[in-house]
Amino acid sequence: MNGIRAAIVGIGESQVGKVPGRSALQLQSDAALAALADAGLKIGDVDGLFTTPVRVEHWNMPAGVVAGFFGIRPNYLSTVDLAGASGCSMIDQAIAAVESGRCEVALCVAGQNLLSNRSRSQAVQSMAERGSGHPQFEVPYGPLVPSLYALIAQRHMYEYGTKPEQLAEVAVTIRTHAGLNPNAHKKDPITVGDVLSSRMITSPLHVLDCAIVSDGAAAAVVTRADRARDLRKSPVYLLGSGYGLRHGYVGDAECLTTSGAVDSGRTAFRKSGLGPKDIDVAEIYDCFTITVIVELEDLGFCPKGEGGRFVENGNIGLGGQLPVTTHGGLLSGGHPGLGGGFFHVLEAVRQLRGEAGGRQVPKVEVALAHGNGGVVSVHCTLILGNAEN
Repeated sequence: MNGIRAAIVGIGESQVGKVPGRSALQLQSDAALAALADAGLKIGDVDGLFTTPVRVEHWNMPAGVVAGFFGIRPNYLSTVDLAGASGCSMIDQAIAAVESGRCEVALCVAGQNLLSNRSRSQAVQSMAERGSGHPQFEVPYGPLVPSLYALIAQRHMYEYGTKPEQLAEVAVTIRTHAGLNPNAHKKDPITVGDVLSSRMITSPLHVLDCAIVSDGAAAAVVTRADRARDLRKSPVYLLGSGYGLRHGYVGDAECLTTSGAVDSGRTAFRKSGLGPKDIDVAEIYDCFTITVIVELEDLGFCPKGEGGRFVENGNIGLGGQLPVTTHGGLLSGGHPGLGGGFFHVLEAVRQLRGEAGGRQVPKVEVALAHGNGGVVSVHCTLILGNAEN
């Protein structure tokens, strides 16, 4: 380390939802140009690039594809593939690259046309062939990703008495937040009854307990802190980060109800010198409702087994004890694949800048963004602040 500090100075996103006629590269371009404009920079200023794989278009060397499309000649580039943890990890790696002097302006971008580029049958086929299950010991026996998360939900219910109504509370609260986000995929309000009466996907998860497949892309710009102070928007700083992995595949898990978020959160809090009580808003990965409950516990916001009760009575809503996933998340904001978790980082930045509009949490100074890849497999936690220390 040479003492250089770095900061997030620009964020942007494409239209999210069903966006026919836009390729993954075009969606990423929309997001990247918006992020650069937000920072007051140009594509020619970029000398570092971080991106993720694009599954539906089968890119070879994704970082090279994006660099070529944008006309970037980077000093440093990387393709980050930690599934839903990729967004948080891109920011962590970009900040490390700037602080180490490998580049001065890093562009992080991810997203794809996951909804409009394939039919439902093609999506199911892809999930069956790739999914998040072990290719030898799980995939041949047919469980898809929702089935594996349902296994976790069933075990949590067995061990701690968690109820379907508590899972539904997560979906309802996050949909309420999405209703305040103009770019969210789904905005219509829902009730606990709506969730419980929606189509069963794999018990106990109903369709409204599951993320919404979407088209979309997100981007962020990172540069040196001394340069950041002279740019258009207030910089946001990384106060601490951490990673955790306790199993690669769910069949290897020693415990279905405790995840690597315990380790990623502990490390991020230790590095930042802060704790769960210091967090003003938590942008927690929400591919399924059970994911939020498990991660709230594992990140230390409530004791293990208390997550179901913690999400009740508006506790994770705006005005609650801990506002969670205030942009609508993957459950309602939209889930364009590996770019989905990146929107959580963007929302944390908006909250820290005071730019979240009707969903703004008052006096936000410290925010948490958390991504989860696989079946609660790999985790990345970021503690972000609007002051350097």
